[in-house]
Amino acid sequence: MPQDRYQTVQEVADRLEVAEATVRQWIRAGALRAIDIGKGWRISDTDLSRFLTARETTPRHGATEASATSGSHP
Repeated sequence: MPQDRYQTVQEVADRLEVAEATVRQWIRAGALRAIDIGKGWRISDTDLSRFLTARETTPRHGATEASATSGSHP
């Protein structure tokens, strides 16, 4: 997408606080979509957002109740 900002592997690694090798592994595995422009891989904001969203956890049922009562246990 032309409106997306494209980031280098280094920028994504820094942003997520992981090694560059980890980001490259995600790309090789097909988990993270990237574009090879000849000078290295570029990852769009949209593709990074999709990658992160796909790895979100969902809150457990009753999580708010558990956190409210957790302080009352000795």
